[in-house]
Amino acid sequence: MKVRLDKWLQVARAFKTRSQATRACSLGRVRVNGYPAKPHRTLALEDTVEIDLRDWTRVLVVKELRDKTLPKAQAARVFEDLSPPKPQLDRFERLAKAPPARRERGTGRPCKRDRRVMEKFRDEAES
Repeated sequence: MKVRLDKWLQVARAFKTRSQATRACSLGRVRVNGYPAKPHRTLALEDTVEIDLRDWTRVLVVKELRDKTLPKAQAARVFEDLSPPKPQLDRFERLAKAPPARRERGTGRPCKRDRRVMEKFRDEAES
């Protein structure tokens, strides 16, 4: 059986949607056996899939090839997780790693959501 990488990533619940998996592959955040992989790459059993998340690299070994989604309880059987523990950052470190809020000159006033994000950032930076 042949399975596309982006489909398998969705079945394994590494990404919520296939389009998110496709985008991550296109941006070079997914490697198979140490090499950058495109979304249409076919997987084989025992392939090692590395996913670069913000501050953590997830390492999955393919144990089962599936292209149809499974219940969440059964999704873990399609891979073996060799990832290091996820680093725990406090609120300040998470904010420091986040890109700064920038607005291009002439784009107008920030919307309500943007204002809330900026206020939250200011309040957390002060405390």
